[in-house]
Amino acid sequence: MLKDNHQRTINYVRLAVTDRCNLRCTYCMPENMQFLERSSLLSYEEIVRLMQVLTDAGINKIRITGGEPFLRKDLMLLLEQLAPMAGISITTNGVLTAPFIPALKALGIHQINLSLDTLQADRFFRITRRDQFSAVQQTLDSLLAHEMDVKINMVVMDGVNTDELLDFTELTRNHPVSVRFIEEMPFNGQGNRFSGINWNYLRILDTIRSQYSLEKITDAPNSTSLNYRIPEHKGSIGVIPAYSRTFCGTCNRIRITPTGGLKTCLYGDDVLNVKNLLREGSSDLELLEHLQAALQHRAKDGFEAAASNTHTQLESMSVIGG
Repeated sequence: MLKDNHQRTINYVRLAVTDRCNLRCTYCMPENMQFLERSSLLSYEEIVRLMQVLTDAGINKIRITGGEPFLRKDLMLLLEQLAPMAGISITTNGVLTAPFIPALKALGIHQINLSLDTLQADRFFRITRRDQFSAVQQTLDSLLAHEMDVKINMVVMDGVNTDELLDFTELTRNHPVSVRFIEEMPFNGQGNRFSGINWNYLRILDTIRSQYSLEKITDAPNSTSLNYRIPEHKGSIGVIPAYSRTFCGTCNRIRITPTGGLKTCLYGDDVLNVKNLLREGSSDLELLEHLQAALQHRAKDGFEAAASNTHTQLESMSVIGG
């Protein structure tokens, strides 16, 4: 098993397969984002080998992210190879996802996290700078029709979408979805604007409690969200203290960026590049030794990691791995 220097077992990897995205969300990336050349990315062969090393070392959860993962050509071929290794889940913006849902279900991939920050088409365009709301709505409808395990991730932004907290909560009345409200974080798409501290998880919960009776659900081990049910609702809600970072003490995850960077914390720099090791001819054992060594210098929490980060703002989530 992989363990860090704080004796936390690592069994979950967030794997970004591309930095490219077909949206330009204002809180995530600049409008003129410059994307990487294909040769800079981990190849599918490299990804499969790396995931085999990690799953042999105890990783049993792999979340596929981007950028937008369905922009990566032949993604289903990669998923076919990864599905037997570990439990696979996917985070997507939903623009391209709908046609792949039956095939995902056939592979045993049921958990889909859908990034959706508004239920209003005009506001969707203002947030994402793209007119794709109907495509995302189609994906959501299809996910529900195929009885997939759907989590809707809404980034709560002051002065942008906080008036929709109750509308998102209402989705759980008739649909078996989990709506998770995420504190905003200081990514590089925002310029100098950052409002996360104005709407922390406590304020989000207070707003929802003004209209709904919340009953606490026992959170899963290592959960990043605080989860609640509402009487007579089919779904549930959760809040993710991404900026408050209350969940760091039980963190069980690492991130692999599209270029093979290993991040042991969302708020920290890359601590290792596995793509370079793979292309330099490292054996599986050598890869594992490098990974384990990197974990022995892991920050205690997101605050410690941020203090040592060489970037003045977090990189785009498409570069980090969403």
